[in-house]
Amino acid sequence: MNNMDNIVKIQSVSEVTHDVKCFRFEKPDSYSFIPGQATEVSVNEEGWREEKRPFTFTCLNEDPYLEFTIKGYPERKGVTAKIHTLKEGDELIIRDVWGAIAYKGEGYFIAGGAGITPFIAILRQLHEDNKLKGNKLFFSNKTAADIIYKDELKAMLDDDAVFITTGEEGDSYEHTRIDEAFLKKHVSDFSKHFYVCGPDKMISDINEVLLALNATADNVVFEK
Repeated sequence: MNNMDNIVKIQSVSEVTHDVKCFRFEKPDSYSFIPGQATEVSVNEEGWREEKRPFTFTCLNEDPYLEFTIKGYPERKGVTAKIHTLKEGDELIIRDVWGAIAYKGEGYFIAGGAGITPFIAILRQLHEDNKLKGNKLFFSNKTAADIIYKDELKAMLDDDAVFITTGEEGDSYEHTRIDEAFLKKHVSDFSKHFYVCGPDKMISDINEVLLALNATADNVVFEK
């Protein structure tokens, strides 16, 4: 443990989807972050304290608690699987915040699966400040059951939340990849900002398409 480590107790655990949970925990005094920022996290148990993983805050900085929204990968038997076994009263270790994705202005948020998490606090903050208009979300998942915070995102963004399901048909969502044809259909202004987060291949493919469609590199923000 060093001076930058904060031991925090979990206050509540709730299910978001079949494999995603929301963890709310204590907020240390004078701890603050900007929406889109993350911290390194480990479990405060023997054998796990040095197993650090980055997670993005999904609450607002003004909230009296901190919050992560985490997808579990039980087959990997790693930190996320361990965190998914935790309950109220268990402890995490969090460290200094660092920049992940920063909001630079109106644009298009493109997310795949758990890649939505860096955008949650940004979108919630814009909604709180009545500055969400002018932004649009394209959110791709395998099935409708996988869509994280579907109802909240729809309530905040209305028709500016476009959900895509690639692994099932029969619902009201689009069934396609977010590719050149999709972006040409849904994007009216390629000079706006683009925020991209998801699996590595999705990020690289979309960035390639965006630059080919004359989006400027400075306006394409993706999680590194």
